[in-house]
Amino acid sequence: MTTAAADGPAGPPTEKPRRARGEQTRQAILATALRLFRERGYADTTMRVIAKEAGVAVGNAYYYFDSKEHLIQEFYGHQQEAHRAAAATVLATERDFAARLRGVLQAGVDANAPYHSFAATFFKTAAEPSSPLSPFSRESSPARDASIGLFREVLDGSTAKVDPELREHLPELLWLSWMGVTLFWVYDKSPEQRRTRRLIDGAVPLIDRLVGLSRLRVLRPALRQVLDLLDSVRRDDVT
Repeated sequence: MTTAAADGPAGPPTEKPRRARGEQTRQAILATALRLFRERGYADTTMRVIAKEAGVAVGNAYYYFDSKEHLIQEFYGHQQEAHRAAAATVLATERDFAARLRGVLQAGVDANAPYHSFAATFFKTAAEPSSPLSPFSRESSPARDASIGLFREVLDGSTAKVDPELREHLPELLWLSWMGVTLFWVYDKSPEQRRTRRLIDGAVPLIDRLVGLSRLRVLRPALRQVLDLLDSVRRDDVT
């Protein structure tokens, strides 16, 4: 005889629709916030205005996001997912390190393109060293770690022969180079940010060559200095 207990608890029949509505509300608040950030700037957009434009109560907006900073951290996570999705094809089809790196960097530009008009005004806030919106902040660590992981995938899936010590640190160094490209992109006013794309195309062969040269014995003292500096910065960040 079949019983409800044998099938396991079914849960309240309204639970799934309620969760779906909650996720829709959450995404509506996020989309509204990003639109207002683009239109008004980050500093002039309040949670009250976001709630009004999204058609929800202010308390409801705070239920899903504790602050504007939490909205941006959610945005970081979404953009990291978009970057990975845009890079999926090149990572699945290319084995050459330079081709993989170029593809991932260009994919990042593609993923960020819809937000270019918003980026310059937002960067003024994110560039503050104490800002939780800084890509180097503790609050931004989930998105930062995911991005470093993407560059680790670039390296691990390639045929590149890398000095063992450098291999451990190279994904983080590639992420730092991506931060430099992103800063250039923020202020790039060329059509479709073509200058940024040319920068990527010119920089990748240089990075590829330096990675290949890392195995030469004569360069190991300089390499060791770079890695020691990176370790020192990490220790300071922890303390």
